[in-house]
Amino acid sequence: MAQAAELIAGKWLKIFLEIGAVLSAIGLFEAQLSSSAFQVLGMADIGCLPKFFGQRSKWFNTPWIVILLSTVISLAVSHMNFTDIRSSANFLYSLGMLLEFASFVWLRSKLPTMKRPYRVPLQLSGLVIMCSIPSAFLVVIMALATKKVYLVSGVMTAGGIGWYFLMKLCKSKKLFKFNVDGEVGVEVN
Repeated sequence: MAQAAELIAGKWLKIFLEIGAVLSAIGLFEAQLSSSAFQVLGMADIGCLPKFFGQRSKWFNTPWIVILLSTVISLAVSHMNFTDIRSSANFLYSLGMLLEFASFVWLRSKLPTMKRPYRVPLQLSGLVIMCSIPSAFLVVIMALATKKVYLVSGVMTAGGIGWYFLMKLCKSKKLFKFNVDGEVGVEVN
């Protein structure tokens, strides 16, 4: 793109386009970092994670511990090439979607009369067919992954399951303080 800009209007447009691309990448990274940090902050607020994950910076009112943790994770995967990072993210997303589809079908089969805000107007067999089509695409994406992607995704999945049980242990042994009974940190404006 920058080469085309240089051919069309000269070196100045190429430089401006490259500066714009860098600023855009920084903005996208900051937006992703902020949304991830505030999701983890929300998990600390509702008691899924220890309270210290909800600590906010005095100056900017941002969850600084989570931002630091995200930075460490970003540095840890920075040695991988972009294709492997993207493939690992897609693999983990596919696992999550398959779990959601399975939960959807299971809930409809086991609790068909459960009250819900919206009910998909299909019988169970129709729901299975509806969920099978995207599930097939997800399985194909997962089958085409490299060994490195399988390794990263396996470690992340096992780590997530282990983290869940570790948090249960920490709550039961009271190793860390957790927000309980809807006690949520007050946001300072």
